[in-house]
Amino acid sequence: MDVLLDVLDTIVLDRVYASLLPESTTTKLAAKEHGTLHNRHVQVYFPLQPSPWADSSLWKRDDVLRQTTSFFAIMWVFGLTMYFIGSTIMYHTIFDKTLLQHPKFLKKQIQLEIKQAVIAMPIMAILTAPFFVAETRGWTKLYDFADSAPFRWYTFLQYPFFIAFTDTGIYWIHRWLHYPSIYRWLHKPHHKWILPTPFASYAFHPVDGWFQSLPYHLFPFVFPLQKCAYLGLFVFVTLWTILIHDAEYLSNSEVINGPPCHTMHHLYFNYNYGQFTTFWDRLGGTYRKPYGDDLVIYQKKET
Repeated sequence: MDVLLDVLDTIVLDRVYASLLPESTTTKLAAKEHGTLHNRHVQVYFPLQPSPWADSSLWKRDDVLRQTTSFFAIMWVFGLTMYFIGSTIMYHTIFDKTLLQHPKFLKKQIQLEIKQAVIAMPIMAILTAPFFVAETRGWTKLYDFADSAPFRWYTFLQYPFFIAFTDTGIYWIHRWLHYPSIYRWLHKPHHKWILPTPFASYAFHPVDGWFQSLPYHLFPFVFPLQKCAYLGLFVFVTLWTILIHDAEYLSNSEVINGPPCHTMHHLYFNYNYGQFTTFWDRLGGTYRKPYGDDLVIYQKKET
């Protein structure tokens, strides 16, 4: 995230902070004389020259409050962008729109899903920003290039390590969120959507959404992870969260916890807590195999 922040600082954020909190000429000259100007920019991947506004704000690039504010804004904008683009594409391509006529599909459900997601996202961004600040300040095991990996094949192994770690963490967090006292407080708003659309992917109570994202952010504190891989996996996780809420039975894999499995979770509540695989659900006795006629069966049972 340090590279991403440097690029955004150079392109836009330096100028924004210089406009909002300008530094006086006298203060800048005094700082320059004492060598205290902050001009942090990463030259690791490509030459990146500082912008003309790099030292024109009272908030320098290395200021922890500025970094926190920047990551809050980045996460909020990125989250909204990925949510609306990804959900809209999924909805208008592979989502089964016959579900809109299902008796358990709520009136104006899509509008309600969007409203809840839009309210939750800035709060989740605030809660998540400290992790990115910690990564930027070098408090994690993120590394730059493959030659910094702990051993030769780790560049490839980091991906299954990440999936295994996060899948394990989310399974147990998700199962904990279904304990009655916790469920009523945090997780119930997400299960309002018995038949979710892709727009339900981030329609959480914000603390619920933050809890379920914890394994992603904890991984680089525990295991080494290459920085570009980290950014790629972050995008992948965001898109996967949208994908599993499309309720489409394109695949009935018994290994991958895809849309059919997650639809079972919304229909029957106490099954298929996993995120990527069915491993922990099978081990924990909470796996329910999806069938193409489940929605019809559920409809008949309820009526």
